[in-house]
Amino acid sequence: MIRVHHLQNSRSQRVLWLLEELGAPYEVIEYRRDPKTLRAPASLKAIHPLGKSPVISDESRDGRVIAESGAILEYLLDRHDPESKLRPMPGDEAHERFRFWLHHAEGTAMPPLVMRLVFSRLSQPPVPALVRPLGRMFAKGVEQTFLGPEIRSLRQYWEEALSNGKWFAGERFSAADIQMSFPVLALEGRGGLEGYPKLQEFLDRCRQRDGYRRAVAQGGEFGIG
Repeated sequence: MIRVHHLQNSRSQRVLWLLEELGAPYEVIEYRRDPKTLRAPASLKAIHPLGKSPVISDESRDGRVIAESGAILEYLLDRHDPESKLRPMPGDEAHERFRFWLHHAEGTAMPPLVMRLVFSRLSQPPVPALVRPLGRMFAKGVEQTFLGPEIRSLRQYWEEALSNGKWFAGERFSAADIQMSFPVLALEGRGGLEGYPKLQEFLDRCRQRDGYRRAVAQGGEFGIG
């Protein structure tokens, strides 16, 4: 039995989705964000010292704890996907694409999106009112000189990648698509998919999957932006 320590509106939603696609048994333990800081509760540190989500514990292995999205997905695929239904076989060209996108999602895609979210809140509470105008100016400068161009470049790269197949690793759905769903959803949440039909079609296909729908029923609707 896999226990998913699930934080609302977090990357752990992808873990639920993968488990649903694999048909593996799991239990959801829910955690709520602090309404003011939006940070994870301190109770998550009892599971893993960093106190972040996603994190799972494998009760079939004496509660072994696994953290980090990519590591969790690979761990679950190793143990619950013996027929490689959700990842191409090693040696296949699609496997190289699969591995790239599996790690690109967190290594390159998410950092500028997270930075954009953080900077967008510099003009809001709990930032002191007197500092907010300065925070707004600073955020605008960072957006114009760095974040905007970086995210536009990523978005175009993803759009072109999906011109070569329905899914990121090719014509076959894989765990790489589950991993990439989060940055694409983050863009959609801030109105960033207009003019990018391949990315919107990708999300539409994701939402049509039974595994996605069951994961949303278990962990709540994605709410990123």
